[in-house]
Amino acid sequence: MDANLDRNVLGTELQTCCTDPMTGFFRTGVCATGPQDRGTHVVCARVSAEFLTYTQAQGNDLSTPVPAANFPGLKPGDKWCLCASRWQQALEDGVAPPVDLAATHSAALKFVSLADLQQHAIS
Repeated sequence: MDANLDRNVLGTELQTCCTDPMTGFFRTGVCATGPQDRGTHVVCARVSAEFLTYTQAQGNDLSTPVPAANFPGLKPGDKWCLCASRWQQALEDGVAPPVDLAATHSAALKFVSLADLQQHAIS
């Protein structure tokens, strides 16, 4: 996947979300997607303690390290490529974390509105 060909929700070149911890479905630091990414991990969000508790309650523990999967576990303040549908669900439940618009893939717009993303943009 060539991130240089991907666009963000603003229509410009997709920027890096985070390399520490290394994020993205392809673990390139970019929220790029492809046919094998069934969860559409394209929303670059800065996770909060509230969101981490919320997503764990939904059955997706992002806080606990999984060394076998080279996953360090997230802590509040980390940036991570979230599933667009999970971000939308968190929005509806009032716990959506802030997003980096320049690093959020345009594929997110199939699940969430640009207006909602903009209201939660990292300033």
